[in-house]
Amino acid sequence: MKRRASRALTALLAVIGSILLSVVVTGTAGADTTICEKYGGVSIAGGKYHVINNVWGSDAQQCINVTSTGFRVTQAGHNKATNGAPASYPAIYAGCHYATCTSGSSLPMRVSDSRFSSIQTSVSMSYPSSGVYDAAYDIWFDPTPRTDGQNTGAELMIWLNRVGSIQPIGSRVATVNLAGGTWDVWFGNVGWNVVSYVRTSATNSISFNVGTFYSDMVNRGYAQNSWYITSVQAGFEPWVGGAGLAVDNFSYNVGGGGNPGPSPSPSNPGNPGGSSACRVKYTKSQWSGGFTADLAITNTGSGSINGWTLGFSFPNDQRITNAWNATVSQNGSAVTARNVDHNGSIPPGGTASFGFQGTFGSTNNNPGSFTLNGTACSLG
Repeated sequence: MKRRASRALTALLAVIGSILLSVVVTGTAGADTTICEKYGGVSIAGGKYHVINNVWGSDAQQCINVTSTGFRVTQAGHNKATNGAPASYPAIYAGCHYATCTSGSSLPMRVSDSRFSSIQTSVSMSYPSSGVYDAAYDIWFDPTPRTDGQNTGAELMIWLNRVGSIQPIGSRVATVNLAGGTWDVWFGNVGWNVVSYVRTSATNSISFNVGTFYSDMVNRGYAQNSWYITSVQAGFEPWVGGAGLAVDNFSYNVGGGGNPGPSPSPSNPGNPGGSSACRVKYTKSQWSGGFTADLAITNTGSGSINGWTLGFSFPNDQRITNAWNATVSQNGSAVTARNVDHNGSIPPGGTASFGFQGTFGSTNNNPGSFTLNGTACSLG
């Protein structure tokens, strides 16, 4: 959304950023669309998501290439002091951002609404080898169901990665284990509460329930259940450079099988479609201290899945040593598997398979649940 500094950003700077962001160029993306306008944006996936360039803190040109599933920063000559505000926040989002609302998001939504506990989101990102930046979710809350202007309740940031001598607003107040990772919790206020969860070990992907982090904020007294969630955004804050930062895939869903909105299609990979629209079969073969697992993902929905990210957690001390037919990463017990080129598309009734080899200590129980692009799957 609008942006903030790495340390205590002044209220004046925040207000200026908010005013500038009220001028937004919008449109609909075709195949690949290049945006170099500071506040340019386009809709993708039939209007389910919106991508914004959002150069709110720099005069250097920044360009992004928007794809059907995300975007990549192709040009960025930023050179900002790391004790001040970042240059921009290029992002993809679902919900409402300065009067531009995506379709089918059900946002704004009151946190006390029973649907809030079912909001799932996932993202996979790529990082360049140079620059100073953070890669972060930015999730916004307001005391009212606001669809335009600056939210004044709370800003929830979830930092998956940071490079360089930067830090969130405020000060570190705690360390917690949430969503399969360990996070340092930072708190500050710049006219609204800013609560940042900074992963202690960087990752390029995550799948989580928004309520997991928001409940922690409420328990700490930084947020209220009477507030409204207005948008879920994922992107980057570059201070130096920025070219090469990319959101490869992003998903947002409400409810077990996805939120109301356009029917799933090849341009809408985030929602497999339908209730319990995926099924995962986990087949294991093990020996003393080692095992292999084959996973079959079946699309039980009515629309095609183009590009998938499967998330799950091991219940014991299993460690993956190698994998095939998927790009697999592990952080603690949490595992993320992303498709490779030849198995990224799953038609209705179709199946994609991959496998891995691993080690374990005394116990090797199967994972108890799986999510596909942020949507819970049935077991089969």
